[in-house]
Amino acid sequence: MIHCLTGDVIYIDQTASAAVIDCAGVGYRVSVSSNTLPKLRERYGEKIRVYTHMQVREDAVELFGFYDTEELDAFRLLITVSGVGPRGALAILSVLTPKGLCDAVMSDDRRAISRAQGIGQKTAARVVLELKDSLSKVFPTALREASAKGSVRNASPAASSKMSDARDALTVLGFSAADAARALGSVDTDGDVEEIIKNALGYLMK
Repeated sequence: MIHCLTGDVIYIDQTASAAVIDCAGVGYRVSVSSNTLPKLRERYGEKIRVYTHMQVREDAVELFGFYDTEELDAFRLLITVSGVGPRGALAILSVLTPKGLCDAVMSDDRRAISRAQGIGQKTAARVVLELKDSLSKVFPTALREASAKGSVRNASPAASSKMSDARDALTVLGFSAADAARALGSVDTDGDVEEIIKNALGYLMK
């Protein structure tokens, strides 16, 4: 696993949102978010450290680069969400900073997340559902700041509690947490808890 690259920025691919970092004569191409790219462009020709995630597939090995560990941590959380791959995670971090992601998840702002290219409302709903607990552990400071600014709206705890109750009920019935999250991200969740559970069960029993 390549955790970081330290070298000179020798090439910026604006169209593909990628950069090449020269480390001791070897150029490593890294795909980056729209938040990281301008920071690398400012350091063009300079020595810089980029934190990376290496994705190994049967037909390719890809590096995804981040200007700081906060964005890297957010990326690694996002790729744990069902239906969000590395490209999807990068797209989300191109429209939201890690702090912005925390704000959107904790306030159930699916619209902000679905602004990312290739991310629909259902996938955005899964991001909110599956990351609510883990984000609070990884980015506690960002969440406290969002709360202090009033970004976490009063309606959110009720919605969060409703989804949490539905998820708990599904797991008690024997479904895995991943299946419960997938079902809740795919059905109408505007009703009461009992209706949400009924809709989710209908989805899971198809």
